[in-house]
Amino acid sequence: GISSGSFLVQMLLSSRIDGEMTAMRAFVPPGVVTHWHSHPRGQLLFVLDGIGLVQRKGDDPREVRAGDAVWFAPGEAHWHGAAPSCPFSYLSVQPVRSGTAVHWMEPVKKEESTS
Repeated sequence: GISSGSFLVQMLLSSRIDGEMTAMRAFVPPGVVTHWHSHPRGQLLFVLDGIGLVQRKGDDPREVRAGDAVWFAPGEAHWHGAAPSCPFSYLSVQPVRSGTAVHWMEPVKKEESTS
């Protein structure tokens, strides 16, 4: 799995070719968060609607809202998802390296996503 529950993804750009961009729009139900992951060439996450949470390894989770833009550096472990009481939708753009735009890791512990 890649998240604590299912969410809807609309792929806008899909590729496995190095240097090309992938882009998606995601609609995340309340309380659903991704597993920890990283992007080999980084990720731009732009919040479209709702209230989200983002956390970088070593930092506290922080709230994001419509219009917020977050940059995750290449290889930076992080997760993002919907706040417990609110859905969340975002647009993300991430380039491909070595045939992938994402590396998935372990699930987020409950205390991490609710603190």
